[in-house]
Amino acid sequence: MSDCTACQRDGVNRREFLSASSALAITALLAACGDGDNGNSTGPITVNTTVVLANYSALGTVGGIAVISGAGTPLAVVRSTTSQYRAFSLICPHAGTTVAVNGDGFRCPNHGATFTASGAWTGGERTKGLTEFTVAVNSTAGTLTITS
Repeated sequence: MSDCTACQRDGVNRREFLSASSALAITALLAACGDGDNGNSTGPITVNTTVVLANYSALGTVGGIAVISGAGTPLAVVRSTTSQYRAFSLICPHAGTTVAVNGDGFRCPNHGATFTASGAWTGGERTKGLTEFTVAVNSTAGTLTITS
């Protein structure tokens, strides 16, 4: 019995099979690529931590970036002006990989997405920017309180 006869016997002809297979392959490809706004694969990120500025020498200068330890989630703080700081999740919004400081910004080692020091996506795999948190500065105590 030929393949076509077997397909017809089972109620599926070759054209229907190829059409359905192609549609399935295209759907899988589009789902894998997505629109770049996949969200965080680990769900919402909650942060409530205090950072002692004296513990992070990189934050002594404008443009300095420090990876914060002990916050429960990977964080980076950027000193954006002489009196302002910004805090970002280091969890890549594309697939949940931890991004690394790369020069004056960030880079995902998993798929190559790059981000500025302000958290904006600039290249590599298309995704949204890094999640930013609220930063309250207590200049008297020399601390930052970072919350989501």
